[in-house]
Amino acid sequence: MAHVILGLLLIAPQTFYDLIKGFEAGVALFYSASPGSIKRALDTLLTRGFIEVASVEAEGRGRKVYRLTDAGRQEFRAWMKGELTGPDMETAALSRLYFLGLLEPVERVPVLRRITARIETDLATLSALDKHLHTLDIPEEHRDLATHQRATLGYGIASHRFALDWFRDHIDRHETPNP
Repeated sequence: MAHVILGLLLIAPQTFYDLIKGFEAGVALFYSASPGSIKRALDTLLTRGFIEVASVEAEGRGRKVYRLTDAGRQEFRAWMKGELTGPDMETAALSRLYFLGLLEPVERVPVLRRITARIETDLATLSALDKHLHTLDIPEEHRDLATHQRATLGYGIASHRFALDWFRDHIDRHETPNP
């Protein structure tokens, strides 16, 4: 979540309230966050020196306006250009895709290639598990359960195949020069 906040602040300095609205307006499509988790992430980013309080609004409740520091910009770029980590590939991929326009055009395709590499790796793992499961002898009393568990795995495989095709197509569109 911290990197998503850095991305939002790279677009423009914002208050805590603005960040909540930013999550609700777009980021929530791939990343859900409560106001409390956003506040904790802001506090951590402040402590680490990645953001600072740019100003305090004079009117109303004196809301703080946050902005990125140079260290925050560097951290955001390192995250965007780094390997996708964590168990949730989809959130990691979509978070980077959402902010891809903040990178220079020449930097975008390598990010997309790292995303496709992660999808390929995860798909290979799921496919190997599927192949292994077909070699197992399932006891009669668990066959109905196993049918639905395999359907869940099948959904994951189909989802990864779709994501891989989609990101490959997106790369093709970015690599093809505009006429």
